[in-house]
Amino acid sequence: MKLVSFAFFSEGAPRPGILLDDAILDLTPLGASDAAGAIAVGPAALRQALDVPNPSLIAREGIRILAPIPNPPRIFCVGLNYRDHAIESKMELPKVPTVFLKLPSAVIGPSEAVRIPALTHQPDYEVELAIVIGTAGRNIAKENWLDHVFGYTILNDVSARDIQLATSQWTLGKSLDTFCPIGPAIVTTDEIADPHSLDIRLSIDGELLQHSNTRELIFKAPDLISYISSIVALEPGDIISTGTPAGVGLGRNPQRWLRPGETMTAEIEHIGQLINPVAAADH
Repeated sequence: MKLVSFAFFSEGAPRPGILLDDAILDLTPLGASDAAGAIAVGPAALRQALDVPNPSLIAREGIRILAPIPNPPRIFCVGLNYRDHAIESKMELPKVPTVFLKLPSAVIGPSEAVRIPALTHQPDYEVELAIVIGTAGRNIAKENWLDHVFGYTILNDVSARDIQLATSQWTLGKSLDTFCPIGPAIVTTDEIADPHSLDIRLSIDGELLQHSNTRELIFKAPDLISYISSIVALEPGDIISTGTPAGVGLGRNPQRWLRPGETMTAEIEHIGQLINPVAAADH
């Protein structure tokens, strides 16, 4: 099952829905006013909605797909979580997860433009597998991690490297407006047998720049969920973005930065493609 948020072109209020082959099942008649409400209902109840007589199906024409959670409570990101990426970044392999925050105000959805402001000259791309929390928890044991996961999506951790690396604190350099594309959908856990065996890649205008597999993660989903929840309680709708593999612009020789007019395609096996153009910001 694929949970999305969508809006009619005629009115922009986000609605939650289930993405089908040629339509979207609108979940608002079932009492879920937004994606957070749909996540709280849980996958089992959402699947039952597919069996309701005369479901509220909406054709794909006339609507636009938004970020699956347009305003997530928190976005936890994990740095240097692929061995090859840590090496290309010339940083030591972490002994504990390197966790930083990306602000929800940076979130955009599929097809929306990442807008590069003049204050950064080193905008970079990072395809990542993102875990979406479904059930709250504190001090979650590693063996119980899956009980707290609603599903998985794609996150492009766009980064202003010159701002990010000017200090030891990464949040601002990761949180410029539009620097957090997410989507296109949250795929529930029952459709992905093993999140640690997924092909992951990113290309720009057809040029493959990142290509790896989530089996190469240093800290895997049980480690991350257990570690973060030992410090702060996780909430439904929280996102944990698990890190990016090698091939980012920072690690290339010569270094390669995003340019207005390009189009990024981030792709993860069994989840889909997240496509975003790059444009110059208006300010």
